[in-house]
Amino acid sequence: MDSHREKINLTTLINDFHLEEIYVPDNIDEIKIGCTDVHRPGIQLGAGYYDYFDHDRIQILGKAEQFYMMQKTPEERFEGYDRLMSTGVPVVIVTRSLECYPELVETARIHRVPLLRTDESTSDFVAALIGALNVYLAPTITRHGVLVEVYGEGVLLLGDSGVGKSETAIELIKRGHRLVADDAVEIRRTSAKTVVGSSPEIIRHFMELRGIGIVDVKRIFGVGAVKDTEKINLVVNLEVWQQGKNYERLGLDREQTTLLGIELPCLTIPVRPGRNLAVIIEIAAMNNRQQRMGYNAAEELSERLNKQMSEQNITGGDLF
Repeated sequence: MDSHREKINLTTLINDFHLEEIYVPDNIDEIKIGCTDVHRPGIQLGAGYYDYFDHDRIQILGKAEQFYMMQKTPEERFEGYDRLMSTGVPVVIVTRSLECYPELVETARIHRVPLLRTDESTSDFVAALIGALNVYLAPTITRHGVLVEVYGEGVLLLGDSGVGKSETAIELIKRGHRLVADDAVEIRRTSAKTVVGSSPEIIRHFMELRGIGIVDVKRIFGVGAVKDTEKINLVVNLEVWQQGKNYERLGLDREQTTLLGIELPCLTIPVRPGRNLAVIIEIAAMNNRQQRMGYNAAEELSERLNKQMSEQNITGGDLF
């Protein structure tokens, strides 16, 4: 599926960061933020330079901007703030509980731009805000599968309907691991190296088991059996055993798959009667963690075999 970038309601940011509402228009519930960048408009207020100005970004007024405007006359302040507000910026946030000059409040009202305030320092608030926006607005895809946490590893189970993903997940939950999402997994790229999976809220903690129906994992197994989000460390494709197909035996060649531009280790595990998939997934998760920590059992065995063969050749040469 194609990825898409979410937008977040401004009211969510107001609530999450406990922002003081100096002025909010009556359509505040309709205002959405869709840009992860924020901006401090010092050059705009100082020199009136608006070439290459991105009006979609949240505008931050810190000590430097407000102290600079304090030196201006009320008319000059009004003109500077009016130019900024007229660009259609989504919101202006004043940090450090600094004074909101009357001209700032007036121009915000004229152009119906929300004006908010926080007592946080500018640098701390900007860092926290950018981090939150990168999560809120992360590129997102939805995949049909099951996401479980196994020994701290996020394991994404993929495969055709009926192959046994949910049944395997239930067995893992009974063995003490945790369910993140069943059937639909929402996957977000939260950084250049990380993808995180979660469940759509409407089906969170529910699972479908053929022959039984819908079960509530949280109520049956307790709150310790579920988790809202988890970083994806390993992708496992479950497929019906195909006679004659060469499945990986040693693990020297690690298969990779790509989710939202990030490569992740991937395994293809054949399903057939008698195989305990839950135990296999547990071993796969622990082995993947070892490999991420720098130890590869297949490579270790290969080095031992090569060393033994080398020693035998040297010994054999000494006989002649």
